[in-house]
Amino acid sequence: MHKHRHRHGRRCHGHGLGRGRVPNAEQLLQKLEEHQRDLEQEVADVADLIRRLKEQRPETATV
Repeated sequence: MHKHRHRHGRRCHGHGLGRGRVPNAEQLLQKLEEHQRDLEQEVADVADLIRRLKEQRPETATV
């Protein structure tokens, strides 16, 4: 299973913008890439959870 790197409560506003300072392009790129990796990990975690739940479903259950 994937390691969880969730940062609950941290969304797009967590990139240093709107806090009185503007990061340079390189800093912004690094922060956005990190955020993208975090989001990709969350998507992978959700997909893994869905897969496991489907595997555990009784064969006789219908949706």
